[in-house]
Amino acid sequence: MTNPLYDALLGGHAANNATFLQTDDGEVVSFASFVGLVAQTANALVSAGVTPGARVVVQAPKLKQILALYGATLQAGAVYLPLNTAYTADEMSYFIADATPSVIICEGAAVDGLQAVSKQVGARILTLDADGSGTLVEAVQASSAVFETVPRKPDDLAALLYTSGTTGRSKGAMLTHRNILSNARVLKKSWQITERDRLIHALPIFHTHGLFVAVNTALLSGACVRFLEKFDLDAITSEMPQSTLMMGVPTFYTRLLNDARFTKSMCASMRLFTSGSAPLLAETHLEFEERTGHRILERYGMTETNMNTSNPYEGERRAGTVGFALPGVDVRITEPGRGEIVAEGKIGMIEVRGENVFAGYWNMPDKTAEELRTDGFFITGDLGRMDAEGYLHIVGRQKDLIISGGYNIYPKEIEDVLNDVQGVQEAAVFGVPHADFGEAVVAAIVPEAGAQPTLAVLEDRVGAKLARFKHPRRYDMVEELPRNTMGKVQKNLLRANFGGE
Repeated sequence: MTNPLYDALLGGHAANNATFLQTDDGEVVSFASFVGLVAQTANALVSAGVTPGARVVVQAPKLKQILALYGATLQAGAVYLPLNTAYTADEMSYFIADATPSVIICEGAAVDGLQAVSKQVGARILTLDADGSGTLVEAVQASSAVFETVPRKPDDLAALLYTSGTTGRSKGAMLTHRNILSNARVLKKSWQITERDRLIHALPIFHTHGLFVAVNTALLSGACVRFLEKFDLDAITSEMPQSTLMMGVPTFYTRLLNDARFTKSMCASMRLFTSGSAPLLAETHLEFEERTGHRILERYGMTETNMNTSNPYEGERRAGTVGFALPGVDVRITEPGRGEIVAEGKIGMIEVRGENVFAGYWNMPDKTAEELRTDGFFITGDLGRMDAEGYLHIVGRQKDLIISGGYNIYPKEIEDVLNDVQGVQEAAVFGVPHADFGEAVVAAIVPEAGAQPTLAVLEDRVGAKLARFKHPRRYDMVEELPRNTMGKVQKNLLRANFGGE
């Protein structure tokens, strides 16, 4: 028996001395040395109590050690669970209590806030700080670079990624070796990624875009990765002349277009720019082409499925669309709530099927049955239409999920915090179009009679409870919230009335 994902991504690189990573501090890491670091990390995880099938929770800075931790979790037969580095201790506690991991990796400063929940689930905490120090690093350095890979089956879990919805708490999407590997192989071929590529990687690595799309395709193809800690205009413009590939979110491209240094000559060696995780405005698409001669390749994916569709590498990349279904993926548009296929060009629910589609939601069999049809199609919750040429147009979301800067934001979570603020009678949170982030978070506040909660009070409460990317960019005071005859808040009217940035 083999370990599908580890074997495909790392198993063939043990003697590959080509460069895999180039980091911000100038370090050059070969594929072979990275494979050795992965084995050391796998030994450290097993010593910390990780067994096949156990969950490994990671909330730590973007370092090569985190990529090694991902590979090590696979090699040890465990389940990788990355979490946003902006999450507060309260938010982390929910994920940890739900996933019941064996090990938690976090920064040293976060340990005190996680002690109670780690004790509750019996997890051991190891630390990794931004300077590359911590108890995880010490354990890795003391470990052997030889590790016997744990066998896994294609349908065994490889990762658990939490996604947001509009009802209940975040859901853990269970992704198998087959799910992740099949998608990486399809993307590598579709986007023609090879060992000759050099990828500018400025994405976070705690979600599917930065990890499964970018890193997995690089490992699968043997491409070099310029591994940036974060998006930095100076670094990006410096690296672009010697790079060939960049994967980003719309924010990356709007910021590049606002920089006079970003020119056509700078992109002379580039062959592909891709965009995802949030809608790319058509005007951004067109302005980018005018400036550089490149048409950004926009694609469509989600936590539960990885990538589903893509504009063609060779062929017309249409602004405002997310292209065609990827090979091996079926996409259909159905009548919401009924499941009947709609006529061509009509708006309906986007449903997808393929080896990329997840195995279900962790500890949520009812939710899994609700969203995964018996014929294998997953009900995405996104509304779209298919044009006559087969290009998919996403026109909105059935749920009130907000996507800002590539991050999923759950409005009710913010509303619950605001509704607890003294002087607030009621709050409604919604997204409005934003040229840089795709969407911006706005909160409409109904004050209690005679009260006027201040901006400072609202911001302080949200800041103490929620990650920075969830904070509203604007608070609007209103006398009442618009409702339909059934009493439901009409957020479409709020967006229309308060949609300006």
